[in-house]
Amino acid sequence: MTSIGGAASSGMVDWNLAVATATRLMRPGPDVSRDEARAVVAELRRHARSAEEHVRGFTNLGTPETHDTPLLVVDRPGWVRANVAGFRELLKPLLDKMQERRGTSPGTVMMGAVGGKVTGVELGMLLSFLASRVLGQYETFAPATRDLPAGANGGGRLLLVAPNIVHVERELDVEPHDFRLWVTLHEETHRTQFTAVPWLRDHLEGEIQTFLAETDVDPTTVLERVREAAQSLAGGRPEGEEGDEGRSLVEIVQTPAQREILGRLTAVMSLLEGHADYVMDGVGPEVVPSVAEIREKFQQRRAKGASRLDMALRKLLGLDAKLRQYRDGERFVRAVVDEVGMEGFNRVWTSPNTLPTKAEIGKPADWITRVHRKPEA
Repeated sequence: MTSIGGAASSGMVDWNLAVATATRLMRPGPDVSRDEARAVVAELRRHARSAEEHVRGFTNLGTPETHDTPLLVVDRPGWVRANVAGFRELLKPLLDKMQERRGTSPGTVMMGAVGGKVTGVELGMLLSFLASRVLGQYETFAPATRDLPAGANGGGRLLLVAPNIVHVERELDVEPHDFRLWVTLHEETHRTQFTAVPWLRDHLEGEIQTFLAETDVDPTTVLERVREAAQSLAGGRPEGEEGDEGRSLVEIVQTPAQREILGRLTAVMSLLEGHADYVMDGVGPEVVPSVAEIREKFQQRRAKGASRLDMALRKLLGLDAKLRQYRDGERFVRAVVDEVGMEGFNRVWTSPNTLPTKAEIGKPADWITRVHRKPEA
């Protein structure tokens, strides 16, 4: 197994152990033959190419030249390796700061090494849970590795998780070719968002790093939250008991300044997810014959979850908030496009100042008034 960076096993988290643990614990994928697997990979690649054209034509965003990020069709271990590399890159400033707080005495270093391995195992448990659920992902902050290339201009890659797509299409009993194209339309929209709007990645990274910098860095507090999630997954807490009034990991460590940043991040993520859903539904009827059936079954699957334990973990990890982002963001995009058209909506991508606020996501008319100000008569 390729290591995640040169010093992956040192510091606050043993990243290589996280990958190894997740790989060992993750559920097996669906039963497919080697030939079937090759055919699925080839079809997903074809769909991604056609989805790029459909999305660009529907949104009027980007050109073929702007798509400089690679498409990777991966299995579950590949998804884990890609995300661990991204986490390590994004969290490095915070973890370095936490390491400084711990000090460098021999006893502290030894305890840190032990703690890093414990945290690596527990992070791996969380990733093993998520690895069977993600269909696709535009990995915004991905550094290039030997096995996982990324975009030349600052990272980024589109991941499609083939075994999960096959699993869900079978579970929903939908037409496989239609479902695969439908999924790639959503994920390709995310790639288009970031490749056609060059400032978006840096803006998001800046907000996240400011959020992390505002943390009153207490290593035990941060790591305890990871352990709580892992214990939930392992059944170490009573079923249904969430603690901390059911808040997510992100919400638990907030300061007042972080709450403001989180509000802005929530608005941006609602916009991105809602836009992807809107585009997927807008393009779908023309190119996916069974889109109505797929959409209905998939919405039901999103809503019900798998079990009480699954729902508790979704809450702790903030995944329930992601479901709200799909719904609220799609309503925002639809309302704005209905009022000012796609060209008017695309003014949202002009600069950070034209992004909707969290309040405007719920009140699209306020965004229209602010961004499309009409001179008073």
